[in-house]
Order: sequence, then C-alpha cells, then structure tokens
Amino acid sequence: MHSYWNDYPTIQSKLQVVCSILEEHMTIRNKEIQETLVEFSRAGGKYLRPAFFFLFAELGDSTKQDKDRLAKIAASIELLHMATLIHDDIIDDSPLRRGVITVQSHYGKDVAVYTGDLLFTLFFELLIDTMNGSPFMQTNAQAMKQLLLGELDQMNNRFKENETIEDYVQSVDGKTAELFWLACLEGAHFGQTSQEIEKLAGEIGRNIGIAFQVYDDILDYTAQEEVLQKPVLEDLAQGVYTVPLLLAKAEHPEAFKPLLDKRAEITPEEAKEVAALVTTYKGVEKAKAFAKDYTQRALDGIQQLPQGEARDQIEKLTRQLLERNY
Repeated sequence: MHSYWNDYPTIQSKLQVVCSILEEHMTIRNKEIQETLVEFSRAGGKYLRPAFFFLFAELGDSTKQDKDRLAKIAASIELLHMATLIHDDIIDDSPLRRGVITVQSHYGKDVAVYTGDLLFTLFFELLIDTMNGSPFMQTNAQAMKQLLLGELDQMNNRFKENETIEDYVQSVDGKTAELFWLACLEGAHFGQTSQEIEKLAGEIGRNIGIAFQVYDDILDYTAQEEVLQKPVLEDLAQGVYTVPLLLAKAEHPEAFKPLLDKRAEITPEEAKEVAALVTTYKGVEKAKAFAKDYTQRALDGIQQLPQGEARDQIEKLTRQLLERNY
C-alpha cells in the first residue's frame, strides 16, 4: 500500500482489503496477464477514489454499515479507474504507467484492449454482487457513460485551436471528475448518510476531480520527466490543449498560432517553444488560480458536512491533494 496513507491508518487498512478483493477478482486463466494486472494494481497508485469513498462512508452510521459490501463497492470504483487507464495507455501509446511497463507496451494493443474490457466486466460483476436491484446500478452505468463521453470530447477537441475553457471543463467533468463524484456520492449513500449529504458529497467530489485534473495538467509544463513518469509536453504533442495553454493563448492567440498550426507535425523543439510562451503569458500561474477556485469550492462544501473526525480527514486529504506549490 502506498506510503501516502501512513497518516490515515484506518483508511490504509480498508484500502488493503480493497487490494485483496482486486487480486481475488483478477484471477484468470492467462497467468501472465493476471500477474501484469496484479502488478499494475500494486504499482504506486494511491487508490484516491476508494479512499474518498471510505471517508464519506464514515460520515454515516457505522452500526448500519455492511463492511464487506463497502469494500467491494470501493474495489469496483478502482476497477473502473484501472480499466480506463489501460485504454488511455493504448490511445496514448504509453510505454510506462506509474513507472511500470504498460499492458499495451508489453503485450500489444490487441491484448491491452481485451484486458481493459475484462476489467469493465469485473467492475459490473462487483456491482451485481453489491447493488443488484438498487438505483445505483443505473448510476454506475451512467457514470461509466460520462467517463467515456469525456474521453471522446477530449479526442474531438484534439488540435482544436479555438477550444475554450468551457470545452475543457466539459471534457474533464466526464473523464476525471465523474469518478470522484461517483466515489464520494456512493460513499455517502452506502455509508447510510442523508440525501442532503449525498448530494453535497457528489458536488464536493466533482470539484475535487476538476481541480485534481488541472494540477495534473500543470505538471505537463512544470515537472521533470523522471518525476512525471511520462514524456513532458506529451499532451501538447498529442493535441490535447489544457488549462495552462488555453489561458495563456486566450489573450495572445497570434503568438501561438504559427506553432499550433503545425498540429501533429510539431517537433519537440517547437513544443518547448509553446511551453516557453505559456510561461511568458503566465499560463501556469493562471491555471493554478483556476485550480484553487475549484479547490475552494470543494473546501467550502466540506465545511457544510457534519462536524467530526470524518469531516476533518476529508478536509485534510483534500488540502493535501490539492493545495500544491508547484
């Protein structure tokens, strides 16, 4: 389990149960693929979404909670996340994920597609086991649909020079924020809280998800490759224009146009020129302010939750995750 959770011993122990459930459900005939999936599930991921699920569940009445059911639902959320990552790696042709060789790089794209699809089926198996007949079966199906629509929105926006911040948020709201929304909402629901807290939990999760993605996008312009564990400026090279670039070029489109007009033909040196323009026109600083706005929305929502240790831990984790200095 990631050392990130050393300060959250209760959550850490619950996430270890989630790891065990994942490994149990990833038992398949192809032992090579099974070992790869198990390694992937252990390889540095923080299990943020299951963690938020458990924290919001702690807001409810523990005497009414089915601990085994909660652990399986948390595992289903992580399975859905893992499936999308495997498919992302295929699309991005990524050799590494969390410092570990990707399924598509090791076995080829055909095997990776089926492996990602397999995780989707395992996700639904856990849903049937834990919430068959519940309205949350439909909630999960809709969440998966929104995830995929968000990814399709991002693909549709590739190399789109007139992309707006609104276009970006629509994509991120699906491909990243939707799963944080689902984790927080389901934690509150299956943790036996009130409908008011459920709704608030979902709103908090969505704001956390958007801020989280913006900070991740900032890293593409600020981090070293060995820290990022993928090529820097990879999003830019693939035509994915994120908040630092969008905000920098909003007021100076003419400075960026000659370079962005090259689309997929842009060279690494030209990509660095774009990054230099982003710095010149304060794109990173503007992106940080953008992320802080969503962070504050999440923190304001957290203050409306019932007082107690669970709320304090949710606030602590949110600040730790989103109040960054880079």
